[in-house]
Amino acid sequence: MAKSTVSALLDTLGPNDFVNIYRYSDTVSELHQCYTKILAQAVPETIRELKTAVWGSEVTGGAANLTGALTTAFEILHRYNRTGQGCQCNQAIAVVGAGGGTAGVKTVFRTWNWPHMPVRIFTYRVGGDAASGHDMKDMACTNKGFHVTINDHSEVRHKVLHLVEVLARPMVMYQTLHPVHWSPVYVGGRSSSLDDDGMGQLMTSVTVPIFDRRNHTQREANLLGVVGTDVPVDQIKKLVPPYKLGVNGYSFMVDNNGHVLYHPDLRPLHTNEEYTETLRPLYSSVDITDVELLVDSDENSRVNLTSLLLDLRHDMIEQREGETEMGVKVAYEGMRRVGTRRQRYFYGPVEGTPYSLAAVLPDGYGMYELQAEQEIKHSPINVTEYFKGDNWKIHPDWVYCEYASTSDQTFSSPEEQLLHFLSRSGRPGWKWMSLRPRALTLHNAHKKQDRDSYYCDKTLVQSLVRDAMVIKELDAHIGHASHHTQQGRFHKFVVTLSFIATRSGLLKWTENVNTSRTADSSEPHFSEKYARAFDSEWYRRAVEHHSIEPESFVFSVPFRDGSEPEDFSGKPTLVLATHAVFVESRGHRAPAAVVGLHFQLDSLARHFLNVTSTCTAGSVCKKTCAGDELDCYILDDNGFIILSEDVSQTGRFFGQVDGTIMDSLVQDRIYKKVTVHDHQGRCPDSRSPFSGASNKLTPMKPLAWLGSYFTNLLTIWYPLLETIHARAHPHAQEELDYEDYETEDMEHEEDVDRDRGTYEIIIDGLGGSEKHEPPLSPGPPREPPREAARSAAVRPCDTSAELFTLQSTRLNAAQPLKGKLTNCHNSGCERPFSVQKIPHSNLILLVVDTLCPCGAKRLDVRAREAGGGRSACRRHPRALPRRRPRACVSYHPEEIEIQSCGRGGRTEPTIFVFSVIVLRILLKFAT
Repeated sequence: MAKSTVSALLDTLGPNDFVNIYRYSDTVSELHQCYTKILAQAVPETIRELKTAVWGSEVTGGAANLTGALTTAFEILHRYNRTGQGCQCNQAIAVVGAGGGTAGVKTVFRTWNWPHMPVRIFTYRVGGDAASGHDMKDMACTNKGFHVTINDHSEVRHKVLHLVEVLARPMVMYQTLHPVHWSPVYVGGRSSSLDDDGMGQLMTSVTVPIFDRRNHTQREANLLGVVGTDVPVDQIKKLVPPYKLGVNGYSFMVDNNGHVLYHPDLRPLHTNEEYTETLRPLYSSVDITDVELLVDSDENSRVNLTSLLLDLRHDMIEQREGETEMGVKVAYEGMRRVGTRRQRYFYGPVEGTPYSLAAVLPDGYGMYELQAEQEIKHSPINVTEYFKGDNWKIHPDWVYCEYASTSDQTFSSPEEQLLHFLSRSGRPGWKWMSLRPRALTLHNAHKKQDRDSYYCDKTLVQSLVRDAMVIKELDAHIGHASHHTQQGRFHKFVVTLSFIATRSGLLKWTENVNTSRTADSSEPHFSEKYARAFDSEWYRRAVEHHSIEPESFVFSVPFRDGSEPEDFSGKPTLVLATHAVFVESRGHRAPAAVVGLHFQLDSLARHFLNVTSTCTAGSVCKKTCAGDELDCYILDDNGFIILSEDVSQTGRFFGQVDGTIMDSLVQDRIYKKVTVHDHQGRCPDSRSPFSGASNKLTPMKPLAWLGSYFTNLLTIWYPLLETIHARAHPHAQEELDYEDYETEDMEHEEDVDRDRGTYEIIIDGLGGSEKHEPPLSPGPPREPPREAARSAAVRPCDTSAELFTLQSTRLNAAQPLKGKLTNCHNSGCERPFSVQKIPHSNLILLVVDTLCPCGAKRLDVRAREAGGGRSACRRHPRALPRRRPRACVSYHPEEIEIQSCGRGGRTEPTIFVFSVIVLRILLKFAT
């Protein structure tokens, strides 16, 4: 029961609090070995570590040395006060045990706490006799605390919460301060987006306290409750429309602790239940340094962060305005691909909140936008004519036009909603209403004109219409008889689908081969898979690659790692080729769209073998790719195999096939190795990181080439569009469907009641629990998951992956770069190879001699657990600066008049559980 009490006390804490737990008998020692003479920030990860330590601890014998424990606690709190660490506000020591060992405690109080009593003492008697209970109550009452006796598991939760109730007294007594509190991010109800995928959405709660202002015969300070609401984070993100940030631009928000409210690399939502149960609490304390990965930071340790990122973090937690520029690593496709780029950061405070907002733009193309709109209101043409057919979609998360949430209007799809508003825009009296309507009040919510109020983003909608108009003109141009030769090329390469995705969120496609969807088809259609085309990785990669090679296409195939079951469906593997379209004006270029196509890999393979199996005119060659002497590969810019003579290798990382050659390509700077760290990783309990043999290599020498046959494929497309600028973010609903951060999924063990250990908790600050669900009637507290319980699922961990990126400047299309491996076999043979850039693409041709049997080293791009694991011991040394909440009320001169300081019997649970929910939220502003 003592363990349950300590666990419940930990549940009252939040990221604005600092805590440590000491176990005392005849000696005093930290319960967790990582927290020696310190107070740890009470983020969910720390709470989990401490709970695991509590439930894994053993009862020790010996006399209770409470005097020594209190002295240790006061010394730590005094040191934190003197040095300005911690919260610098409320301070408390909670003593949990059966009593005893109280002799000499008054001397400790006189030395450290009397007469001003800056530290409150809370005592929780678990077992013991009445005399020891009296001594414990006296400790609490003479130090502005509270005492309770816990006789049953059902009492633990609501009696523990007296601590929070007492800490709120000074604020209640002043009556004037009603701080607004924003909770850390959590996963709440389903999104109300028209394209809702059924997953939960990120939420935050905003609340203010309600005080009891009545006069009582006996002095009291009661908190009546809170008023507040739950805010979908998507509603906040809507205020920073993504289309205004452009492709590869993004925004994020950071609170006073440096934790992100949202960020494109914040990954909290997992469909797998085992992930949810084990990892759910951790996303509420993801630091900005966990998600912004600098190219020049130390590759082996995340502790040695560069000053640029730390300066950005410091300015944002202090809510300053500013801007900076940094080079970052950008991971794609589940951390299988990587790129690097320079980004510009613009940041400033969000007034009235603990947050700062940052807008991030890629340097170069990200600093310009295409402004091209088509006027709608006075257009002589019905603009809905540009949206005929069913071969188009718009971004389902962007707000083009929408009615107020109280409207009776419903739509089955974003496209239907758009057409509805486009039709309205052509009628007399149309107004754009580009300012969002204010929240409806209760007395006018029933009025139809208020319920049917709407919002339209004029810039986004008119940009969308402009894009649709240009695409229609392009379709008419391509359909002209003079373009029949282009159609021949489509059939030559077996192009199944061609498409265009624009900066306004429009996706339009043409199916050149019958790929109609059937009821039993498990593969989603291209348009369903990429409705959010602007956010897709192929769109982002195409725009990024344009800055390297403006005339090139980016080719990719589905990823494989060799563990997939054999495919007997007979469906052809498709190659995705994309190309970014930029518009230039006055020497500046901005991305307007990405065009692309799907074509069958088999057709590409046939052309590849035809080209590489014949000699060029007038030359004599003894070896070709058709023979057994050579292995020929087409690799992409991240080292993945697009084509080889073995079809099963398509989509695999080349290092898995021949790590020895891949190593040599890295040594000769054709590929660059980039280590990417993931601080939100998930690891199975059974760890089996790969390993590979390591053969020493020497750089290269001789062979082959590949021509420019890709040019035929690339000339299918024409210059397009005159557009860029537009987008906005998700619909969301405000469902009160909460998920508790800390899931207690272990059944209560019968022997817990007999385990009456003695603990002391030091608490600096005392914010609130990070739970956001209405309290249930208190029942027996369940034991939180122990470390051993995690083995059945996954656990949080730091992972890293060694990824590769092509260094195009090392290669050219005219001459191959040749090399050879030596001393890789006892026969003394050599293994020559040749590398050549394929024009107008992100691909290279690699030809390897097979006659010399060199060692079969294997490399992998899959993430592995980083050395040292992820634990509190690793986290603490990188403790980063934070800003205390603005308001702090920890003292009122008349509080001494309040007589209530403890009770031993049962209390009515409903009242206290409700009061605690209030205090939990309120007290964050007193920390």
